[in-house]
Amino acid sequence: MTCSSNTISSTRRWPVVSRLVAAAVLLAVALPVAGSAPSLDGLRGKARAALDRGDGIAAEVPLREAVRNGTPADAVRDLVGEALLLEGDRTEARRWLTEGAFAPDAAGNGWHVRGRLELADGNLQPAAQAFDQALRFLPADAGLWVDIARLRFSGGEQAQAIAAADHAVRLDPNNVRALELRGMLVREQYGLRAALPWFEAGLRIAPNDKALLGEYAATLGDLGQYRAMLAVCRKLIEVDPKNARALYLQAVLAARAGKTELARSILLRTGSALRDMPAAIQFNGILEYRAGNVNLAVEYFDRLSRMQPDNLEVQKMLARALDRQGDYRQILDRFEIVARQPWASPYMLALVGHAWERQGKPQRAAPYLARAAQHGVRAFAPLPSGAPLGVLGVRYNEAPNFATNALPYVRGLLEMRLHGEALAVATRLRDANPGASEAHLLVGDVRMLAGDTTGAIADYDRAASIRYTEPVLVRMDAALRAAGRAREADGMTARYLFQNPGSVAAMKLLEAGWRREGRDGDADAMAQVLARRGQG
Repeated sequence: MTCSSNTISSTRRWPVVSRLVAAAVLLAVALPVAGSAPSLDGLRGKARAALDRGDGIAAEVPLREAVRNGTPADAVRDLVGEALLLEGDRTEARRWLTEGAFAPDAAGNGWHVRGRLELADGNLQPAAQAFDQALRFLPADAGLWVDIARLRFSGGEQAQAIAAADHAVRLDPNNVRALELRGMLVREQYGLRAALPWFEAGLRIAPNDKALLGEYAATLGDLGQYRAMLAVCRKLIEVDPKNARALYLQAVLAARAGKTELARSILLRTGSALRDMPAAIQFNGILEYRAGNVNLAVEYFDRLSRMQPDNLEVQKMLARALDRQGDYRQILDRFEIVARQPWASPYMLALVGHAWERQGKPQRAAPYLARAAQHGVRAFAPLPSGAPLGVLGVRYNEAPNFATNALPYVRGLLEMRLHGEALAVATRLRDANPGASEAHLLVGDVRMLAGDTTGAIADYDRAASIRYTEPVLVRMDAALRAAGRAREADGMTARYLFQNPGSVAAMKLLEAGWRREGRDGDADAMAQVLARRGQG
């Protein structure tokens, strides 16, 4: 009994000896507990420092060694999973993050990393559930709110993503990931120039941050500030000599300077890192087309066209490459259906017409060539639905609040001129996804086709307040001009061009608008700018 009178009397008789014995006993008892806690804390601290440096291996190896030596796996499960995720080994990361529990002190980070894993795998609902769990432990963690914003943006909840990113910045104004993401969202919402201060603020805190340097360089390049972009790219390569994005941006700069072979050589150094990046696929196709490797160009454009079947610009590039290849039969097989649409571009009409001519059938070519020669604004028209209306209706009723089902059904209804039904479907989709810019666009498009220009302008304006992209601009410009508000359209498009000076769409809209208004001098000047860009 530790509190007996015998013990007390003993310590009175041998005070020095008893203190030494007590100290030895206390030390012996305390060592396993007090020694293990600092050891685990130190282990986790070193792993966290390695992860913050971006060195997953330096974090993973000591953690695994500690587990082999008896440290409970649950105590480091979150950090091992995070290290593996950083290394790109999502399969092993999933095993670590799901095959056991997280220690109480690590649960917040564990669920956060679990959410990041699900997001990386495209599992949006499980990611949301994991982030909800993480919020129970880390409600004021800026990094967690950054990833919640990324999740919301991936799910089409763009307005909610902006709110989450704003909250992250308020929680920690020095969090570089929050500043980076806010800059990216501002770039979508307001334009390129407006985004620069956010990236610059992040770089003042972390001047060697690879992601920030990449976003900053890309934005400078899109603004046409090529010298500044090149300087940032060189800095990025100093920090990360094999950085694929820096190499890609330098290749784009070389291509803009007309140095096709140099651009191809630089792009080759990215290996397979950009293999599935749509912009890189398109860029590869353009470079091969310029170099005279038309067969390769066709392969690139064909792959991208299958990835993005509604991308009319890619369709045009593929058709041009097929024309240069002399494959007129494939042009007709793939693109005559496009040329039949009322919204077909003059370029596509001319290609299809010339393809019929080269097939020896001038009578088939004549209607397309006549339409290609026409000038003026083409009316709004829906894209083809691609399936019978009944089939589209069945799919829609299975999941009416998902764009993949609703959008084709709206197109089918519009093809049948059922504008009221189309508006009801589009409105339901918008109400289920109020933070998605595209949902507001769809309602605006239906209203425009039904002749409700005023209503369409209101919907387009709401879309622009969330994400102001070229598709929004083109629709707003058309709607304002249809409503007799040409001066407003000019001002809006000019402001967009100021924020996004590389926008060919904005230049073409202004040139056409000025031409219709009799401002031939301004229109001619803009036409010269377009011609210098190869867009004449």
